[in-house]
Amino acid sequence: MTLASTPKGSPPMVAFPRSLSTIAVSVGGLAMFLIFASLLLISYPIGSTVRGYFYSVDRKLELPISPVNQTVSDHQPGNNKDNVVVDKNYLSNSGLELEKSYANPLVDNVNANDKNFSSSKSSSPTNEGVAKTGNVSENVETLEAASSGSANKSAGVVTGSNDTKNQAGSSDDAKMGNSTASKTTKIGSVVSGCDLYHGSWFYDSLGPLYTNNTCPVLTQMQNCQGNGRPDKEYEYWRWKPSQCDLPRFNAKKFLELMKGKTLAFIGDSVARNQMESMMCLLWQAKVPKNRGNRKMQRWYFKSTSVMIVRIWSSWLVRKTNEAFDFAPDGVDKLHLDAPDDNLMEFIPSFDVIVLSSGHWFAKQSVYILNNEIVGGQLWWPNKSRPMKVNNIDAFGISVETFLTALASHPNYTGLTIVRSYSPDHYEGGAWNTGGSCTGKQRPLGAGELVKNGFTDIMYEKQVTGFNNAIKKSPHNSKLRLMDITEAFGYRHDGHPGPYRSPDPNKITKRGPGGKPPPQDCLHWCMPGPVDTWNELVLETIRREFEDNKGSLS
Repeated sequence: MTLASTPKGSPPMVAFPRSLSTIAVSVGGLAMFLIFASLLLISYPIGSTVRGYFYSVDRKLELPISPVNQTVSDHQPGNNKDNVVVDKNYLSNSGLELEKSYANPLVDNVNANDKNFSSSKSSSPTNEGVAKTGNVSENVETLEAASSGSANKSAGVVTGSNDTKNQAGSSDDAKMGNSTASKTTKIGSVVSGCDLYHGSWFYDSLGPLYTNNTCPVLTQMQNCQGNGRPDKEYEYWRWKPSQCDLPRFNAKKFLELMKGKTLAFIGDSVARNQMESMMCLLWQAKVPKNRGNRKMQRWYFKSTSVMIVRIWSSWLVRKTNEAFDFAPDGVDKLHLDAPDDNLMEFIPSFDVIVLSSGHWFAKQSVYILNNEIVGGQLWWPNKSRPMKVNNIDAFGISVETFLTALASHPNYTGLTIVRSYSPDHYEGGAWNTGGSCTGKQRPLGAGELVKNGFTDIMYEKQVTGFNNAIKKSPHNSKLRLMDITEAFGYRHDGHPGPYRSPDPNKITKRGPGGKPPPQDCLHWCMPGPVDTWNELVLETIRREFEDNKGSLS
């Protein structure tokens, strides 16, 4: 190719060949540069990068595994390294929303002097933030399972220690980043087989699933709000096992699991308390039909063919009133080696049974074993003749008798849940000698639990009877212990106290001499702590039906 000559006097010029390939390469390179620059700006906006550099608002935020009661480690308000408990009601997609939860009015109402929810290093029992723990002593001996394939007796119970590992959501295995927790725990899930009875109470701002105004089957004596109780914080504390979550009660899930089946609450007035709690929870999802009769209460959920039943039995064993040997007519005679005749005819129609007993053994009765009078409660005419069985021993024998009868029944293959002894909280006396629970507004804290000797020994006798029944039972029997006694020892706030009736003139304060008003420190307010029992019932049923792939017919 011939280049044109440069005129004289002109500055020298460099000539370049202008081929199409050269132009295409240039344009392509420019396009690639623009695409790359655009992607870079989208991924790393200048504004956010500068803002993060100068103001640190884009720092990484680690959220807890559990939305209910786990900890966010290394939070540093004021450079203080705290473990901050996060309630799921406060979580959002924004880290700034998480920060706002420190000023939540519900938290301030719990403890206006405590600016943080909870510090795992606190040793003061009055440091009651949202995750105040109500734990039971670690020193309780583990009760051995009596046989392989026997009940899922918990190896641990709730601890009452101030040690950090025992605080709700702050055990090593539950912390964010722990390999065990990250592999086995999911938000809202329950680790199958985890101990449900070793844990603590935490404040849940979501509150109860029903109110006294949305449950038409609530006994007036347990309608604490309807009876004028002025405080409500006792309704907001929920149970949190140490190594897993206990989900809130799910009525739809319960009715699906129990489809075509019958659940029976059998026992005393505390069984009625639990049954009514179950009905209140289910009523929020479906309205049942009343099919009760003189022998039992029955509620039928037509959509899933689920029946909820309650049958009264004070002692679970046979009771007679006619004269026997030197015991006169009119005094209750308990045949400790025979199950309650009024119950056994109905047993084959039940798929799940929840048992409650123990408190009636404080009432007057005569004990008969092997057709011989062996003892009595508030009755023993011949003081020179020693009793062989007292009321505490009689309770343990009755548990063994009834559970053995259930497990060996040829036409009953259902699941039997034995709710352990429900503690009362009469302080300063018994129910009829000035005992009181007036003014208790929140659970006891770590280190605040005062042991009740009678409750402890009744619990021990019950568990012994339970284990003895397992030894006698077929390998495939389904006996389960719902071990609530120690955990509920912390819930002195959950009873009606003096708010037992709607009478506007009832006495609710101590008299001039300090005498407390008549009150109920045995049964439980509804809504209240008793609802936790039915969360545990649902989880026990779920494990039996889903995890074990079992079906009860």
